[in-house]
Amino acid sequence: MKYKQIKTKKIYEEIADAIAESIRTGDLLPGEKLDSVQALSESFRVSRSAVREALSALKAIGLIEMKQGEGTYVKRFDPDQLTFCVSPAFLMKQKDVAQLLEVRSMIETGVVKKAALLRTDDDLDRLREALEQMKQAEVQQEIGEEADLAFHLALARASQNDLLKALMNQVSTLLVEAMRETRKVVLFSQQVSIRQLYKDHEKIYRAVIAKQPDEAEKAMMTHLENVERLLSDVLQEPIG
Repeated sequence: MKYKQIKTKKIYEEIADAIAESIRTGDLLPGEKLDSVQALSESFRVSRSAVREALSALKAIGLIEMKQGEGTYVKRFDPDQLTFCVSPAFLMKQKDVAQLLEVRSMIETGVVKKAALLRTDDDLDRLREALEQMKQAEVQQEIGEEADLAFHLALARASQNDLLKALMNQVSTLLVEAMRETRKVVLFSQQVSIRQLYKDHEKIYRAVIAKQPDEAEKAMMTHLENVERLLSDVLQEPIG
């Protein structure tokens, strides 16, 4: 039997692992400044070049950031920089669109329950404004899609969870782009669809106002089922 040769880690890799472990365990916190290269080289008893290599490796994987003239800091997590490595071109098959809708459903049912419990007056204002714009879609259909997206993003914001907000933004953007790529009829192109979608959103809004998370979740699930039904042609016909 042949075995893989065991490779000894390079010095800079061991330094990088040690610093990464300190970040993972919380010994080094987000925003905290690291010691200077000189101080780190003395602490690890290694050359400064080895420390610089280690820092470059940590920067490359996004654990630290180097600020010119200030020093090196543990990087803070920024939900707004979260991105899915998925392009609209990938979402050209009906199965892909269906799976994206499924992901959205999983996120939104959780989002709306939190929103119903934690929403502020400002959140309600944003939801109400989006709902009013959606009502105008009957005479100005082009604003329907934007109002719909604004409503769902306002719900995500009302959950008071920045990561959920970022996830919703990414999923919604991907879904809109994928639907445009298919060149299919959009949801807000028919009066029947517009009225149905408005009623769905109004029920969600009322449940959020009343701080009824279970009712909000139920209304959201009904809405998403209606969306899938309205998109049934896109989900069943070959795309592209």
